[in-house]
Amino acid sequence: MNRSDRIAAREALQDQARRLQQESLRDLLEREPERVERDVAEVAGVHLDWTRQRLDAGAWETLFAAARAADVPGALGRLFAGERVNVTEGRAALHTALRLPREARCELDGEDVVPAVHAVLDRMEAFVRAVHEGAHRGFSGKAIDTVVNIGIGGSDLGPRMVSRALADHACPGPAGDPLAMHFVSNIDGEALSRVLRQVDPETTLFVVASKTFTTQETLTNARAARDWLVACADGDGAAVAAHFVAVSTARERVTEFGIDPEHMFGFWDWVGGRYSVWSAIGLPLALMLGMDGFRRFLSGAHAMDEHVRNAAPEGNAAVRMALVDLWNQDTQGAESRAVLPYDERLFFLPSYLQQAEMESLGKRVRLDGTPVEGHTGALVWGAVGTDGQHAFYQLLHQGTRRVPAEFIGVARPGHDLPAQHPMLLANLVAQAEALALGRTEEEVRAEMTAAGHTPAEVDALAPHRSFPGDRPSTLILLEDLDPERLGALIALFEHKIYVLASLWEVNAFDQWGVELGKQLAGRVLADLDPAGRPGPHDPATTATIEWLRGRLGGGG
Repeated sequence: MNRSDRIAAREALQDQARRLQQESLRDLLEREPERVERDVAEVAGVHLDWTRQRLDAGAWETLFAAARAADVPGALGRLFAGERVNVTEGRAALHTALRLPREARCELDGEDVVPAVHAVLDRMEAFVRAVHEGAHRGFSGKAIDTVVNIGIGGSDLGPRMVSRALADHACPGPAGDPLAMHFVSNIDGEALSRVLRQVDPETTLFVVASKTFTTQETLTNARAARDWLVACADGDGAAVAAHFVAVSTARERVTEFGIDPEHMFGFWDWVGGRYSVWSAIGLPLALMLGMDGFRRFLSGAHAMDEHVRNAAPEGNAAVRMALVDLWNQDTQGAESRAVLPYDERLFFLPSYLQQAEMESLGKRVRLDGTPVEGHTGALVWGAVGTDGQHAFYQLLHQGTRRVPAEFIGVARPGHDLPAQHPMLLANLVAQAEALALGRTEEEVRAEMTAAGHTPAEVDALAPHRSFPGDRPSTLILLEDLDPERLGALIALFEHKIYVLASLWEVNAFDQWGVELGKQLAGRVLADLDPAGRPGPHDPATTATIEWLRGRLGGGG
């Protein structure tokens, strides 16, 4: 696409921002009552509401023009077609193929990948059935009742988040109760130790998720768990095969570890880690939900895929989500975005989206290697429900930074305390309203006067009690939190990320920035060995290493 077209589109957006600079959200909501229809969409069971964004019809039209100038429809076409959109690694990004139905077709280099995808799903199904029916048992002959997933990054955050979100949909295990689910990612031994203190070695299944079976954190934890299990089995190394499975493609390393290669479930280099929950990385979810539940999760994502693949920019939910982020960052100066799920089941959603977005969009050069213009990728953070209100909403309402927010709610609860759910939803709606409208000083003065405050009190307190408002937010609402709707919601965010990457001309699928620290950690680990001599570092790093060596028993 012609760079001059992109530049012209960016300049047009700045013109629109200047035009709207003096209009508040109060003004826009009054001037454009039609926005409650124009800026609301229902897609694949997800209700999306952009009415509280600082956008009017003219700004939207300019944003859609920017999407076309960036050839967003073409970029989406290349993604779904299996082209190598991950240009720095020469790979396709075909996570959408992981949720295609069996009868579909998706070619990569002339080969249909769908049969291979379903072959893995079928093997997962056979294993899940064996666990649930009690055919797969532990070393002492007891049935499995607990699953511990050992992974990190995309091999942890996706399964961890979905496991918490869909716990109400867990199916019975061999003893009649759902399988207990645990997740270990941090190399800090405290993480694994806490889990091992809670589980029974005779009934626990460990899922080790590492494509290459070399990830330091994952393999360190896996080896420690293996040692613990063997010790509990009176030194019988054969117990490993009954209690460990692998999500990996490294057959030789998996076998050396002691895992039966028949219990190794693979995926492909066209599946990025943070987009992999749909693959065998989702094995813990299949064990929790049953394979029918896991397939429902895939089908919800596929429904969103079909919408994003076929809808024009004006009616495309992922494109509109991306354009809102583009507008807030490029023209409104927003540096971060708060993800605010009003449902305890979505506790890990902010962390999941933090990795998905910041690892995908935290790039400083374009696809051609030249520096980007402006900024890419927001700082993503957040917390659930009213917990967040009592932690950081003060800054959202009266701080000097304008932080766009995404409120995510579920109409029907999954618990049996129905009186509390309307209170939760009332808080969600009220916070969105308060952020948008605020409370003017004139309104505060009138309210305080009516309450009997003296003029001096009103003068002293009115500035502190007024709220500027004009804080933009998006509402994302689900009728129920079930496998289909959660699958659709996650897929929506995945596609939004890719559209934003296309608008900014960056690669959404590599993560070179995490590599340097990992490489240096290997050097520092050797330098912390009290028996060795520290290698060369900068003065600050050398001083830190020496301090730690002294306390690890190496002098200093």
